[in-house]
Amino acid sequence: MDENTPDAASDPDETTGAAGTDPRFRALPVRPGKIIAIHLSYASRADQRGRRPQHPSYFFKPSSSVAASAGTIERPAGTELLAFEGEIALVIGASARRVTLRDAWRHVAWVTAANDFGLYDLRANDKGSNVRSKGGDGYTPLGPSLIDARAIDPADLRVRTWLNGAVVQDDGAGGLIFPLAQLVADLSQHFTLEPGDVILTGTPAGSSVAVPGDVVEVEVDVPGGPTSGRLVTTVVSGDAEFDPALGSLPAVDDLQRTEAWGSRDAAGLPAEAPATSGLSPALRAKLASVPVAGLSAQLRKRGLNDVTIDGVRPLHPAAKLVGTARTLRFVPLREDLFASHGGGYNAQKRAFDAVGEGEVIVIEARGETGSGTLGDILAVRAHARGAAGIVTDGGVRDSDAVTAVGIPVYTAGAHPAVLGRRHVPWDHDVTIGCGGTTVQPGDVIVGDADGVIVIPPTLVEQVVDAAIAQEDEDAWIAQRVAEGHPIDGLFPMNEDWKARYRAWRESK
Repeated sequence: MDENTPDAASDPDETTGAAGTDPRFRALPVRPGKIIAIHLSYASRADQRGRRPQHPSYFFKPSSSVAASAGTIERPAGTELLAFEGEIALVIGASARRVTLRDAWRHVAWVTAANDFGLYDLRANDKGSNVRSKGGDGYTPLGPSLIDARAIDPADLRVRTWLNGAVVQDDGAGGLIFPLAQLVADLSQHFTLEPGDVILTGTPAGSSVAVPGDVVEVEVDVPGGPTSGRLVTTVVSGDAEFDPALGSLPAVDDLQRTEAWGSRDAAGLPAEAPATSGLSPALRAKLASVPVAGLSAQLRKRGLNDVTIDGVRPLHPAAKLVGTARTLRFVPLREDLFASHGGGYNAQKRAFDAVGEGEVIVIEARGETGSGTLGDILAVRAHARGAAGIVTDGGVRDSDAVTAVGIPVYTAGAHPAVLGRRHVPWDHDVTIGCGGTTVQPGDVIVGDADGVIVIPPTLVEQVVDAAIAQEDEDAWIAQRVAEGHPIDGLFPMNEDWKARYRAWRESK
C-alpha cells in the first residue's frame, strides 16, 4: 500500500522522531511541519464579534509554539491581554492535496485538544498575520492524548474549557460555521497537508483573558465516548522586556480589551452610550418629503447656520439621503502611525462593519481629496448592512463601481489613490468635523441634490414639522404667483395674504 494513502496513517505509539525526544511534542506522532489556525469558525463566537465570515480564513503558527500538557505559559512583562481559546485540533495522518469534501476526513488520523493562546497587546501591529501575537513559545499547548479520528463522527465532537475550575466554553462541532472536513478540503486546495500537520479549528464564545496564577484546562471529547483528557496550562509572569529598538512595542486600546475579554463589561469598561439611531418610519418619511433647503431655513431661524456639510456632491443626485450619523475620523498621513493603525482590522473597517440599518457613515477627511476614503468593497459592505448612505469630505476610489452599488454617497470628488496616500484611519463613533461642520454620532443627516445638512436630534421633530408647514405655504404662494399676482406683499405674505392663506387652510 502507498504510504500516502489515507489508510496508512501511523499509530503514534509506533512513531519515532521529535515526538519521542522532545517533551513539547509528546502528545503528537511527530513534530508538526505546519500548524494552520482559522480566524473565526463558531457561530457563537461570530455573533459575539458581530461579524460572520462568508468563507474560512487562516493564519500559520510556528511549531516552536507547541507545548505539552501540564505546562506553563508566560505573560510577557508589560502586557495585559493574554487570551486563551479552547479548540479542537486535527492531526493529519495522510497527505492531502486537492481532496474532496467527501474524502477529506479520511486524511485526518487523530483529534486532540488545543489552546490557541494569543497576546492581544501585539495583535493590532500584526495586521491579521498573528505572527507575534500567537506565535510565542508555549502559545499552542496540545494533548494530552489523541482520539482516533477513524473511530468517531466529527459532528459528535465537543470542546470545553475551564478557567480556575469553572466551565467558560462549551460547544460542539454542530456550532461550527464551517464543518471540520471543509477546513481540510479547503486548505488542500492551496497546499499539501502532510502527515503530522495540525489544524486548529477555531474557538467558540467564552474565550477570555488569563492572568498570572490562572489555570486553563481544555478537553475535546465525544460525550460518553473517547476523550483527549484535560490539557492543563498555568499562566506565569515573564520578566523579559520588549526592546523598542528592535520593533514596535505592545499596545492596547478598548477594542482590544473588549475582544480579548469577550465583552466591554468583562473588560471592566463602561457601557457604550445607547445608540441614537432608529428614526421612526413616520419621522423618516417626513424628512424624506422635505428638501434640504427647507430644513436649512428652519435651522437658521433657530440660530444654527453652520450645519451644512460643504464641498460634497452626490453620486446619486436623484436619491434622498435620510439617516443618523455613524462617524469615522481620519488623521493626516504619518508613516509610523499608518504602520500601527492603517493595516489589519483598522478603524475604517470597524466602522463599516458596525454601521447599522438606517445609519449614515460620515467621514472626516479634512477636505483632503488626494486619495480615496472608501471604495466599492466598503460601499458594498455598508449597503449589505442596511446603511442609509455615506458622506465623506474626502475622495472616493473606484467611483463608477461605488456608484453602481446603489447606496447614496456624497463625496468631495473622485481619486484613484488608496487611503494610505493621505490618511490614517484613527477612530470611529466620536465627534468629528466633516465639510466644515461638526457631526456627532446620532445626529440626523439629510441630503438631496442641494447638499447635506446636519440636524441635532433634539430639534429634528420641530424642524421637520416647521419645514413641512413652510413647504405647504410656499406651494400656495407659488400657485398665487402662477395665477398672476405680484410678488410684493405675497412673498413674504403681508397680513392680508396671511388671512387668505389661513382661510384656505381651514377650508381644506
